[in-house]
Amino acid sequence: MQIGLRLHDSKNIEIRERLDVVKQQGFSCVHLALSKIEGLVSGIDALSPGYAMYLKHLFDNAGLDIAVLGNYLNLAHPDKDTLKTIQQKYVAHLRFASHLGCSVVGTETGAPNPTYSFDKESCHSEWALNLFIENLKPVVEAADKFGVILAIEPVYKHIVYSPERARTVLDKIGSPNLQIIFDPVNLLHPDNLHRRDEIIKEAIELLGPDISIIHLKDYVLNDGNMDCLGCGFGQMDYERIVRFAVEKKPFIQATLENTTPDNAIQAREYIESIERKILEA
Repeated sequence: MQIGLRLHDSKNIEIRERLDVVKQQGFSCVHLALSKIEGLVSGIDALSPGYAMYLKHLFDNAGLDIAVLGNYLNLAHPDKDTLKTIQQKYVAHLRFASHLGCSVVGTETGAPNPTYSFDKESCHSEWALNLFIENLKPVVEAADKFGVILAIEPVYKHIVYSPERARTVLDKIGSPNLQIIFDPVNLLHPDNLHRRDEIIKEAIELLGPDISIIHLKDYVLNDGNMDCLGCGFGQMDYERIVRFAVEKKPFIQATLENTTPDNAIQAREYIESIERKILEA
């Protein structure tokens, strides 16, 4: 695996220094969310080819790839005008990614309310799924035109909450440029933790060929809630996930999440130790 880091989890310093530190920590790529990095801008009007080239040179000079350009907005927003702006921002990010040399724009799958909040009855409903698919179609059409992958990330608290729902979206859209960000922990919830291994197995079986990026983080269960943290500091079992990457996805980019500047190296080394054991077996 090519292990990377969510850039906004790194030390909050000037961007050039920041990239150098990430590289020195042993990472090869990053997940970049422009709006979460001080000094960078993400407005539609700002996403010009020149801005993309400026960033590309910064990352190239640091020896880092941009694995994912994140644009995590609500594609199920009920207000038509707001939704139109959100769709336009996705199109702008896809165009920007094509100049940036980043092949994946990442998104979660929203909630059918203006606050992007979890309501199980509505989020997990069929009408919400159909709404998301319809709103996603023009964005995927743009991904096809720009030759960039739009990767959706299934999350239990969002509309695409399960491997089966994700498979439905992929099949109904039918584009090779629509793929999956596989974040195993995001598929889990206190409601389904008793099925953890089964859910991860299902995700690999149903979505494996369409997984383009892996996200890696850990969790602990506290008073009925799942708290997320860096890999190796919680209760997650990564063996099946890392084995899938080693056997089926050679050199896939896998970015760590919920790390801190102080424990990022330890989290990377933890995942690498699992990978090493699999390769040496």
